[in-house]
Amino acid sequence: MNTDKLVAIGKIAGTFAYAGLMKVIPLTDFPERFFKLDRVILNQGAKLGLFLIDGVKAHKNYYLFKFRGIDTVEAAREFQNAVLQIDESELYTLPEGYFYHFQLQGLSVYDVEKGLLGELKEIIETGANDVYVVASPQYGEILIPAIKDVILAVKLEEKRMEIKLLPGLLED
Repeated sequence: MNTDKLVAIGKIAGTFAYAGLMKVIPLTDFPERFFKLDRVILNQGAKLGLFLIDGVKAHKNYYLFKFRGIDTVEAAREFQNAVLQIDESELYTLPEGYFYHFQLQGLSVYDVEKGLLGELKEIIETGANDVYVVASPQYGEILIPAIKDVILAVKLEEKRMEIKLLPGLLED
């Protein structure tokens, strides 16, 4: 199992009731995927395991998962804070010009005028638009709004993002 190709889609927040049900917080924009899964990888850091799913139910802000072979609250507690993962090949296809966060993190960011700025380290979700945090050896931390006027191109194969900085975003 290639762990570099695994993507987190949920996290176990605790148990529910007594039959081994687990409360899962979605870490995906597509939680409806939970109802179509028949198996998932549970990652507990050093321990990975493939588990078959016997059932999923929406409940408040959680999803209740029943995994095959985990039938008691005691057995379920052993998976507290485990992350549900799937292989990258199982991701939903996004429309052209849209990317998963994990695809963008680590890209080299180039400005059309200043050249290489640094590496995209983090993405902050603000509601209106995402903000890309670029670690730059020359300029320090740069906050770049993820809007069409700024982001010119994303070239995943080249691990490169091309941007045009708005006036005032960078102090020279």
